[in-house]
Amino acid sequence: MKAVIIGATSGVGRELAKLMSASGYVVGITGRRSNLLDSLEKELPSKCFKSTMDLTNISESVRALEELLGRMDGVDIIVINAGVGSINPEFPLSEELDTVAVNVSGFTAMANIAYHHFVEKKGGHIVGVSSIAAIKGGPAAAYNASKAYMSIYLEGLSCRTLSKENNIYVTDIRPGFVDTAMAKGEGIFWKAPVEKAAKQIFSSIQKKT
Repeated sequence: MKAVIIGATSGVGRELAKLMSASGYVVGITGRRSNLLDSLEKELPSKCFKSTMDLTNISESVRALEELLGRMDGVDIIVINAGVGSINPEFPLSEELDTVAVNVSGFTAMANIAYHHFVEKKGGHIVGVSSIAAIKGGPAAAYNASKAYMSIYLEGLSCRTLSKENNIYVTDIRPGFVDTAMAKGEGIFWKAPVEKAAKQIFSSIQKKT
């Protein structure tokens, strides 16, 4: 089995890459920081492929993902885990737009490429890591809204697969608070260790739920 994890340099994505590699998957790992991809490669027990990409640059990210899929001769699973968010009390427009650029535009590009890849293969599994923040708005306005977009987009992809004679699965993962750099602010509750969250996500991937 082969899988690509978009956003694998830290947090849940990094732990998931290590978990899937240890389970025998050939993994493709992507992220903005090449040095973190290099360090992750050294931790993986099975073969991996690396690709540096910044989802704020759509055209380059699309090119990088397509090139990675080509080098891997196709994959069975694409996990879209990359995401950003801000709780800056100053609420600057620049940070809100950065969130939209990655979590909406970047996500859409990756999900669309994944969909077409699996339609061509006549099978595969698209996994999007959204958040319970998708359920309701909050002070991190763009973050919550972007996660709601992700979940609805994934539901739309699922609807599209039903009209085709293929074997494509779509999974919307909505974690709660996980002990990573993304879990910012005061009063965070029920914060799960990143290892536990990665195991639960991997279990859902295996079950195609």
